[in-house]
Amino acid sequence: MAEKPKEFKCLAVVKVRGTIRAQREAKETLDMLHISQTNHAVLVVNNPAMLGMLKRVQSYVTWGEISKEILADLLTKKGRTSGDKKLTDEYLKKVGCTSINDLAGGIVSCKVEFLKLPDIQPVFRLHPPTKGYKGTPKKNFRAGGEAGYRGEAINDLVKRMI
Repeated sequence: MAEKPKEFKCLAVVKVRGTIRAQREAKETLDMLHISQTNHAVLVVNNPAMLGMLKRVQSYVTWGEISKEILADLLTKKGRTSGDKKLTDEYLKKVGCTSINDLAGGIVSCKVEFLKLPDIQPVFRLHPPTKGYKGTPKKNFRAGGEAGYRGEAINDLVKRMI
């Protein structure tokens, strides 16, 4: 019997904590993820290699599965091309999409890999969350903090940060 291939989803990764006293491996992993500053976000594919990287830096970032609606809002308001210009209809036609919602649907279902799109900045520069973090960034999300895996609750955090 052949195993059915696992369907991948898109993960939103947000840096919630500074790395002043972080280990070298954690700093290198954050560089590989293209996250340099607090309150910056990236989109990655949910595969074993990325999950291993996220587990290495789980005390500095939070991540979860992003929804299509929140991703479309994020691309509209915070998505940038090279030269720090907003995403336009001309760019979407160049990529082969008809609208922002079409691009967001392709990214969420992992048919389009966000990091491989031409002339696009891989990082979303977000504001600190409205009304602040609910817990401390030093603790895990399950323990009442902000760091680590949070599943669908990432949509609420990203919405407050846009």
